[in-house]
Amino acid sequence: MSQLILGVFAALGSAFGWAVATILIKIGMRSKSPVSVNVIRLYVVSVMYFIALMVTGDFGDILSSDPKHLIVAFISAQFGFVIGDYFYFNALHRLGVSRTVPVTSTYPLWAVVWAALFLGRKVPIRVYAGAFLIVLAITIVKRAEDEEGSDPIGFMFALIAPISWSLAITMMDWLTKYFDPLPLAGLRMFSAATGVSVFLPRYWPEVRNVTLRELEVLSLAAFSGLFLGQFLFVYATRAVGSQVSAPVSAINPLMTSLLAVLLLGERPNARIWEGLALAIAGILLISAG
Repeated sequence: MSQLILGVFAALGSAFGWAVATILIKIGMRSKSPVSVNVIRLYVVSVMYFIALMVTGDFGDILSSDPKHLIVAFISAQFGFVIGDYFYFNALHRLGVSRTVPVTSTYPLWAVVWAALFLGRKVPIRVYAGAFLIVLAITIVKRAEDEEGSDPIGFMFALIAPISWSLAITMMDWLTKYFDPLPLAGLRMFSAATGVSVFLPRYWPEVRNVTLRELEVLSLAAFSGLFLGQFLFVYATRAVGSQVSAPVSAINPLMTSLLAVLLLGERPNARIWEGLALAIAGILLISAG
C-alpha cells in the first residue's frame, strides 16, 4: 500500500476517532465540570502513552530531545489540550454537539493565518474563498442560536477554541521534523497532563468522586480521541503533509454531528445543517493543495 493511501486512511481514522471522542465526552461530562473531565482524560491517556512508549522502546527519543523542542511541545500542548479544550468542553456543555462543532471546525482558517504571519507563507485565492464560506457558516449558526435562545457565551467559547487549537497545530507541524509520530504524540499528552495539573487542587474532590461508569466512558474517549486520533493525525501529517491530512480529517464535523443526531437525539434545524455544510466546504478549500 502506498504512503499516500496510508496517510489518507490515517487522517480518516483520526477524524472518526475525534468524532467518537466528542460524543463520549458529551455523555461523560453530564455530571462533571469541563475541567474535571479534561484532567481525567489527560491523566488516563498519559498512562496509555507511557505504556506504549515503554513497549516500543521509543521513550528514549523524548528523554534525549533538544530542550527547545520540549518547550515548544509543552506550549503546543497547553494551547491544544488545556486552553483550547477548556473552551471547547464549555461550548459543548452550553450549546450541544451539533451546534458547537460547525463553529469549532474553523481551526484550519486560523492555522493559515498563523502560517502567513509567522512562517511567511503565501495565501492563495482559494483560502480567501474558504474563509468567506466559514464566516458565512458561523453567521448562519449564530442566527440559529439567537432564534433558539441559546447562550451567547457558549458561542464565544466555541470561537475561542479553534484559535487556540490552530496555534497548537502550527507548533506541532514544526515539531514533526524532529520527532516520530508516537513519541511526539506522547510528549504532547505528557505536557498537557502536566499543564492541566494546576487545576487539580481545586477540582480534586470532583475528580476523586468519579464513578466507575464515568471513568470507563472518559477512558474510551481518551483512547479514541487523544491516543488513537492524535497519533493518526500526527502520522498522517508526517506521511503526506498537512495539505492532504487536513482536508481529509476535516470531515470530522460531519461525522460528529451525524453521531450526535443518531446517538444523542440532538435535532439541529436546517440552518445548523447548512452552516455545517458551508464550514466543511470552506475547510476543504483552505486545506486543499
